Amino acid sequence: MSAAATANKDFNNWNSGFNYTDWALKHHNGAQNSSRVIVGGSEKWHFGVNYIDWAQKNGPFYLNDTLVFKYDAPTATRAHSVYLLKNFRSFLTCDLRGAKQVATTTQGGGKGFEFVLNKWQPHYFACGEGNGFHCSNGTMKFFVMPLLRWHF
Repeated sequence: MSAAATANKDFNNWNSGFNYTDWALKHHNGAQNSSRVIVGGSEKWHFGVNYIDWAQKNGPFYLNDTLVFKYDAPTATRAHSVYLLKNFRSFLTCDLRGAKQVATTTQGGGKGFEFVLNKWQPHYFACGEGNGFHCSNGTMKFFVMPLLRWHF
């Protein structure tokens, strides 16, 4: 009985020092088979497309996949950009305060702007143009939580 008690002495602190996120990142092979996905497909990144539906239909997305944002050059009446919103609440309300701009209005031309999903965390994307109007009324927002690829 004392051997069992000694073996289980840390049972109340079973999570001591184990970092699940760190383990997952060290024990996957995400570089193999990563995909390059054009956001919006042939329609690209533009006003009026429901990108939440698009993400659900085109997922799942995996760690180290690349999202490519392609959009037309800005004009006097139309421009697009890409922001990473800081959390789910900001995503729901299209609150750009504290968001990080990851692509300007000119970076979507040509081959587009590439964003690699290299962190195992939710990513909340939105167009920041029109002071959030494109996000809230043009449905130019979506989120992804990249999955891990397991190779056995």
